[in-house]
Amino acid sequence: MQQYRVLVVDDSAFMRRAISQILEQDPQFIVIGIARNGLDAVEKVQRLMPDLVTMDVEMPEMNGLRALEQIMKISPVPVVMLSSYTGEGALETLDALELGAVDFFLKDNLIKNSKDYRQIHEFLQRLKAVAQATLPKTDIMFQPKVKESKKGKQRIIELLFIGCSTGGPSALQTILPRFPKDFPIPIVVAQHMPPSFTKPLAERFNNLCQLNVEEVKDDQVVLAGTIYIAPSGYQTKLKKRLDGTVIFKVENPEMDQTLYKPCIDITVGSAAQIYKDRLLSVILTGMGTDGTKGCELVKKYGGYVFVEAEESCIVYGMPKSVLEAGFADGQYLISRIYDEVNSFIEFV
Repeated sequence: MQQYRVLVVDDSAFMRRAISQILEQDPQFIVIGIARNGLDAVEKVQRLMPDLVTMDVEMPEMNGLRALEQIMKISPVPVVMLSSYTGEGALETLDALELGAVDFFLKDNLIKNSKDYRQIHEFLQRLKAVAQATLPKTDIMFQPKVKESKKGKQRIIELLFIGCSTGGPSALQTILPRFPKDFPIPIVVAQHMPPSFTKPLAERFNNLCQLNVEEVKDDQVVLAGTIYIAPSGYQTKLKKRLDGTVIFKVENPEMDQTLYKPCIDITVGSAAQIYKDRLLSVILTGMGTDGTKGCELVKKYGGYVFVEAEESCIVYGMPKSVLEAGFADGQYLISRIYDEVNSFIEFV
């Protein structure tokens, strides 16, 4: 049985104890140390060499963001941030993901739901994926060793869909800013995130991208030249009106037992039934199998599927699942995906 050595970083003794107790529920985790602030964390990462770090954001002397930046420069190790459920917490979490954190989890979900087996199981499984993750590379311009897609006549595509989870924000940052301002088809993105996190994500990308980027609203018409981010905490579907226009339907899933909100399967599955052979779906890094059933529908209706190659994935779970199910038309390094998408499609 593989075991993972964890350093728990938090200025709160209560939180250090709570996180340690959760980790110790699983025999694969061994808490090898605790750190009370960022300075302590940087020193102990170098001395103890953990397989994984859980990192608080707000701490005295050196906060979690500065500590993360130092760790990634001096002794890189997979880090998962423990974030607060606030707008400020969301912005700090996005900063942490840009600095090299692999994933994040909400403290409230752990502490308030400490008896919820599903929440704790998801947290522990995500930590295992983080411990095995490929850290983001600063130099991604290397030659692919991947399966080639079938070349030939370009396809007319009317919608580009992108689905991602763990490692998704950094992968999206590699792709989305490259689309030119005259890109003539809509782009829909489903990124697994807790509620309140996708709006600041959309705002951040709106400042980085040449295209307009916005969080999806209910009954919003799907228009070319826009990148739409499916809102977290809800399920987003596409629906075709009688007049032929396509709109988003954002549903509050109060009785929905689906693990992910947004769920990639649900969003891309609804798009497949509308766009059929004029849909290109791209599945990027992420834990689990979300996207596989949706891509099955994409192929059923004649659409196309690309997946990110293992060599550049932070977590290869979702692309691997789609590839092994036989639904991928090609797999590419994250540094190649924009070029492959652009060369594959022909616009109406």
